Amino acid sequence: MEECFVRYALSLLNGKWKLQIIWVITQNKVIRFNEMQRQLDGISSLMLSKNLQELECDSIVHRRQYNEVPPRVEYSLTELGKALECALFALGEWGLKASEMVKKENS
Repeated sequence: MEECFVRYALSLLNGKWKLQIIWVITQNKVIRFNEMQRQLDGISSLMLSKNLQELECDSIVHRRQYNEVPPRVEYSLTELGKALECALFALGEWGLKASEMVKKENS
């Protein structure tokens, strides 16, 4: 195979925050910037903004701006982003099993 699609997928989701951002949006369906930042412990506004812009450019996150005062912006997953939900739930199940195995081995 000339192209490795796992490598491509990982290149879209690389970094400390992108999967966490996608997970928060998955849990909320539609979320505003400040609420997302509150749910992502330790992320700066600049880092959240940068990652959201990258996810939007990669067609994973949809940004909707309302022209009102004060301005309101909401984020949701695109169809491509929603397709990651199964992978995230599977990763969560794997994390649970791995955690249980580590606890068992350390006791």
